[in-house]
Amino acid sequence: MRIALINENSQAAKNGLIHEALGKVAAAKGFDVDNYGMYAADDAAQLTYVQNGVLAAALLNSGAADFVVTGCGTGEGAMLALNSFPGVICGHVEDPLDAYTFAQINDGNAIAIPFALKNGWGQELQLEYIFEKLWLEEPGSGYPKERVVPEQRNKRILDGVRAAAFRPLVDIYRDLDPELVRGAFAGERFRGLFEAHAQPGEVKDYVLGLLD
Repeated sequence: MRIALINENSQAAKNGLIHEALGKVAAAKGFDVDNYGMYAADDAAQLTYVQNGVLAAALLNSGAADFVVTGCGTGEGAMLALNSFPGVICGHVEDPLDAYTFAQINDGNAIAIPFALKNGWGQELQLEYIFEKLWLEEPGSGYPKERVVPEQRNKRILDGVRAAAFRPLVDIYRDLDPELVRGAFAGERFRGLFEAHAQPGEVKDYVLGLLD
């Protein structure tokens, strides 16, 4: 699995702490982690939580990432932004129990964490525990186990509803403010990571065309 980490500007100073906790759990699982920043509060490329959604959608819909870890101060804005795009199912995860139940019941491909709320001493441990529970078992296995069949059925129904509700991603990008979209891809390491891992197709071509 390839995991992308995205931080918006209000919590950019915590990128290193989050990346370390995520990397520790990912390494034990044999997962790869790509850090898309922001890397510090004073980065030249500033991401808003809305742009987290623009960026995450490009990564997931192009195959550049299989899972996105992101968030903001409360986690709510980032969660809403990511869920505004096709191909993204983002859960709001405050603690390890949220992480486990979201993975087992909803089987999404992104989480938004409240990096400012209820986080002081021990935040690095809380993050480690969240990531451990997120990938403790095969996603979509159900919880509690007697609810597996209806939960998996409901997930398929949800996938069908979302497929009917959304337009193609590139069409959405074209209707947004070009500077908003281009700014989401302005991180210093974005192009190298995206070119290396995105699969050939319309999303990759459009994003790289914007940058050119």
